[in-house]
Amino acid sequence: MRWELTEDVEAFAATAGDFLRSKPVEHTVLLTLVGNLRRRGLRAYGSEAPIFGWWREDSGPVTGVLLQTPPHPVLFSSLPADAVPAAVPALSGRSVPGVNMIVEQAASFVPLWERSTGTTSATRLRVRLYLLGDLDKSDLSPGEARVATSADRPLLLRWHKEFHEAIDDGPHGDAGADVDERLSYGGITLWEVDGEPVSMAARSRLEAGMVRVQMVYTPAALRGRGYAGAVTTTVSRQALDLGATSVVLFTDLANPTSNALYQRLGYRPVEDRVVMEFAT
Repeated sequence: MRWELTEDVEAFAATAGDFLRSKPVEHTVLLTLVGNLRRRGLRAYGSEAPIFGWWREDSGPVTGVLLQTPPHPVLFSSLPADAVPAAVPALSGRSVPGVNMIVEQAASFVPLWERSTGTTSATRLRVRLYLLGDLDKSDLSPGEARVATSADRPLLLRWHKEFHEAIDDGPHGDAGADVDERLSYGGITLWEVDGEPVSMAARSRLEAGMVRVQMVYTPAALRGRGYAGAVTTTVSRQALDLGATSVVLFTDLANPTSNALYQRLGYRPVEDRVVMEFAT
């Protein structure tokens, strides 16, 4: 049983692809990252090369993976019990600013990493993964949806910045490239009232039957009017129309409003994750 690491995204996709596709809901971010790195290049999320890893017993199937796009935390799938402590020596000597793990597994890994490296940890973010059940479309606020275009780019860049500042989720790369990528496949939807954009939501590309709703954002002055629910419902419906069999999203567990909203729309909890940061 061992971890194998590589900087070769194609080798990772070939070796771990079946494992990733076996649970597209739980592996939603991993699938999206691998797809984007293959389409946009290895520096899509930062100037340093990503690290990919998989865990398996001898020549058996892959049963766990990790992926880091520096300077972001290392993202782990759910892991077999033996793979958690073994990840410490596997990552030894690498720059690991933090980890994104299932809550229970982070509780095991983080103390081991602290003792091994002399670092200290702090909680950056706690999130919950939700899966859409039956979509409730009964409570749309007044207004209408439209797919964003390149003409909306200045607004989207501003809202992209405000969204990430609001959730305080760490460093981000080229916002313009992220926006342009989503615009290229019609992946951003605006909710408008009287012709003025009041809210937005994005969606990932379809991967292994899964689409993730992303970046649901309403400016502070316009909140509390049902716009986020309306645009989320619209994008969820788009995903189903594209053929998605699983529509998912993440919420910040510190935000009771969004957690309550998505459950009203028909989303159901799947798993909780924590992002831990390390400092010397």
